[in-house]
Amino acid sequence: MSVCYVKLWKLLLEKDIKRTELISIAGISSNIVAKMGRNEYVAMESLEKVCKALKCDISDIVEFVTEEK
Repeated sequence: MSVCYVKLWKLLLEKDIKRTELISIAGISSNIVAKMGRNEYVAMESLEKVCKALKCDISDIVEFVTEEK
């Protein structure tokens, strides 16, 4: 099972927010955004900051996907 942030990128497009703006409004580092861009795990604290900044729920920005063998 892996993590996927496609929902986050779609939400940013809908809200016309750039990744650099997300860093500023959410108070997260560029490393966090880079990790999300590579679909890597990030701390729950960082996800909470993103959700608060975007006024959304965690299910609106991240999902778990099952990898097929």
